Formats: sequence, C-alpha cells, structure tokens
Amino acid sequence: MPLRKLFLILVIFSATVRAADEPAPREWTIDGVKREALVYAPPAAHDQPSPVIFAFHGHGGTMQIVARKWKYETLWPQAIVVYPQGLNTPGRLTDKEGKFPGWQAAPGEQDDRDLKFFDRILASLKKDYRVDESRIYVTGHSNGGTFVYVLWAARNDVFAAFAPASSSLSLTNVTVEKNAAEQKSWAPKPVLHIAGENDPLVKFQWQKLTIDTLRRINQCTDGQPWERNCTLYPSKIGAPVVALIHPGMHALPNSALPVIVKFFKEHPKPSTRSAK
Repeated sequence: MPLRKLFLILVIFSATVRAADEPAPREWTIDGVKREALVYAPPAAHDQPSPVIFAFHGHGGTMQIVARKWKYETLWPQAIVVYPQGLNTPGRLTDKEGKFPGWQAAPGEQDDRDLKFFDRILASLKKDYRVDESRIYVTGHSNGGTFVYVLWAARNDVFAAFAPASSSLSLTNVTVEKNAAEQKSWAPKPVLHIAGENDPLVKFQWQKLTIDTLRRINQCTDGQPWERNCTLYPSKIGAPVVALIHPGMHALPNSALPVIVKFFKEHPKPSTRSAK
C-alpha cells in the first residue's frame, strides 16, 4: 500500500475515534418545542451501570461552549455526560427581555419547561443505556447553578449530589424553610457550592448566605480543610456541604472541575455507597 494512502487512512481513523469520544447532539420535542443537548456516553454504558452528570450552562451560554470548556467526560470517562441547551429566558439579574438562553429560576416558572426537558432526557438515557440510579449528579454555572437548586427542590429524590457554582438560593424565589416543612423537597443531600469572592454579578454575600442555609438544611458541624480553597462541613446525617471559595469573579475556574468530579465520585446514594 502506498505510504500516502496509508497516511490518509490513519488520519481518517484517528478523526473518527476522536469524534466518537466527543459529546454528540441529540434532540427532543417537548410541548411542540425542539430541545437539544450534547450527550457523551461511554461504550460500556450499554452493558454496565454508569453514572450520569448533567451540566447546565449559564445565562447567555450554550451547550457547545461549556462542552468545550468543561469536558467532564475526560475527567470521568466512565460517566454519561449531558450538556443541555437552554431557551431564551428573562434573566433575574441581566437580560430582562429574555433575548438569550437560560433556565427557569423557580419551580412552576415557564410552565416548568426545563424540568420537563430534564425528565425527558433522563427517561431517554434510561431507555438507551444502563443508568446507575444511585449515581446521578448535576452541576451548573450561574443561572445554570440556580437551576441546580430548582432541581434540588423539584427532583430531589433523583440525585445523589449537587454542585452549583456562582449562584444563590435567593434567585430561585423559593422559601427554603417553608418548602422543606411543607413538601420535604429540600431533603438533605451532599452539595458542593463554588463561589468567587469578587463575583460582581451574584454577590459573594448572597452566596455565603446560601452556604449557611445549606449547612443548616444538612445539619452540618464545624468546617475543616478538604481540597485547595475548599472547606468541608461534615454532616450528622451523611449530607456534607463543601464550600469552594476562590479569589476570582463570576467565571467558573478550571481548577474547580476536577474537584466537582472528585466530590461526585465520593457521594453515591447512601444505600450503595460502596459502589465506585
């Protein structure tokens, strides 16, 4: 075989392998509206119980941008990773006219279009793969982080742990204590909250109040060092809170990504805590 032809075959094969390892686009139609996500699924997910990470972009973001930046599938190759795409949504702090994509900021908002979207994605994953229901996780940045808290309030029983970033409970329009008392939707769960000390958009003071609320919900004790910039607050009921406080602004630092994955790996649902 001529050397040039062999070289072209190797180039095409390498490109095909790379493409197979990247998240692929998928579509669903919900209430007549097309919804999209990028989904990575390891080959073993067809046969072996596999963890799932949902990762939500912030207001004005896209699934393509966060998939390129976050690359959770490279940090946990055994996990199914989903990067959903939001729809144009009025923002709590910016874009009041809703010209850019985002997520509902409270249960019941936008006719729960994004909760329905989440439900449909998860149902599709369970149909197509062997989802490990003891290891379903969610993370998100900014408005995506707010939606993480919406999922905690509305779909608490689905998840093993949460990791919102640059967000605040005050933006969800949910009264945590009332919700917890009447609906038990704020059931304690392991949570890692990432906050920038100089965040000009979601003020650090708001985020500190959120962390204090999480510690109260999860019945946490005094903090102790964990990873760099992280304080671990152990929980009397097995639902620790980790606060990752970095010196930056609103952006999610790259250094937080492996910490999020480590936290998720350490916290499957209690009944199968030995499974890794």
